[in-house]
Amino acid sequence: MDSPPSRVIHIRKLPNEVSETEVIALGLPFGKVTNILMLKGKNQAFLELGTEEAAVTMVNYYTAVTPQVRNVPVFIQYSNHKELKTDSALNQRAQAVLQAVSAVQEGGSPSSAAGESVLTPAPSPVLRIIIDNMFYPVTLDVLQQIFSKFGTVMKIITFTKNNQFQALLQFSDPVNAQQAKLSLDGQNIYNSCCTLRIDFSKLVNLNVKYNNDKSRDYTRPELPAGDGQPPVDPSVAATLSKDSTSLLGKTGASEALTCPSWFTPLLLLPSLPLPSASRLTKGVYGDVQRVKILYNKKDSALIQMSDGNQAQLAMSHLNGQKMYGKIIRVTLSKHQTVQLPREGLDDQGLTKDFTSSPLHRFKKPGSKNFQNIFPPSATLHLSNIPENVTEEDLRLLFSNSGGTVKAFKFFQDRKMALLQMSTVEEAIQALIDLHNYDMGRGHRLRVSFSKSTI
Repeated sequence: MDSPPSRVIHIRKLPNEVSETEVIALGLPFGKVTNILMLKGKNQAFLELGTEEAAVTMVNYYTAVTPQVRNVPVFIQYSNHKELKTDSALNQRAQAVLQAVSAVQEGGSPSSAAGESVLTPAPSPVLRIIIDNMFYPVTLDVLQQIFSKFGTVMKIITFTKNNQFQALLQFSDPVNAQQAKLSLDGQNIYNSCCTLRIDFSKLVNLNVKYNNDKSRDYTRPELPAGDGQPPVDPSVAATLSKDSTSLLGKTGASEALTCPSWFTPLLLLPSLPLPSASRLTKGVYGDVQRVKILYNKKDSALIQMSDGNQAQLAMSHLNGQKMYGKIIRVTLSKHQTVQLPREGLDDQGLTKDFTSSPLHRFKKPGSKNFQNIFPPSATLHLSNIPENVTEEDLRLLFSNSGGTVKAFKFFQDRKMALLQMSTVEEAIQALIDLHNYDMGRGHRLRVSFSKSTI
């Protein structure tokens, strides 16, 4: 049974050698952290926040977005304790770190007693920001809104390097830069996307020549606009602020930080061969509702998923993968739904409705299939195998899909197996061809990507 709300949070399954600072950083965006207890032998910790409201905001946020420490998912829940009583002798180091972080939170100087490199005096007031999983545009104004929670933002320069959106952002004081880095590094701007990666820049001052949508000096409003890009569409900006709710709480990032719901239900797939357009991703990353191959561009299709999270999963896992010798490009579409053709209108079979498809794997809330979503890999997981089917039968079946079977392994009950193709592209093709394959006696083969290797 879940514990009732408490300002003490219980954190489990932490990675080995995790630092106090990394645990404290989980709670910082939601309010003041008032106490910490590390149980390193059990890979657990308790974090006490200043108010129960801050703790509720934290638990609600991490219910929607899986918290990660060092790229390892951790589990967060309310503790049975209403407050933490810690033995200062046993918990001395953690308390020192907490005091240092509190000093940063309150605008003072961090304590050197913490012994944490991240809490040594900030080398620069300038942060370098890289945005991963950028499924929604991040504007200069959004960055200013988020980072100004931690102090006065003086200058911002945005640019693209190595196909990644990056920014340099200068605070008036290095302490503010340090607090922002500690609180926001690794956080998502929008739900499940636009992840912030933050480092200190080697620069200590930014030279901004123009005030436009690529760069801004807030201390010099008289600067010319130069050759900046046109501003973001006003309707997009209006929808962003109107439809959004705070994900990181009042003291964390912006209060307008939820991806607008209309932005996520559809996938646009250029460079997609026609035969596979209506089958790709069906059941692997979500439940496909409708597919429309574009009339004037038949190597492209619109694919409508059940919800925005499924669309983002499909996009993040499939963009850049290879099929039929072509690279698939997957982006989010501006359309909210795929329109079915009017009754009596022949659209040459380019639009299909899969709403009632028996192949949907994610209809049931809490289905185990949600736990088995992995990126495309050469190793496939097979299930629902009839007991009379042999390894040789399956090797032959998958070889006929046009690839080479490199390895095979039955699970103990022989109802499931792992099968490894020679390339990821071959495995994708085999999954398209053989998921839901009729094996006889009412058995339909279930095929998905595996994180295991043989």
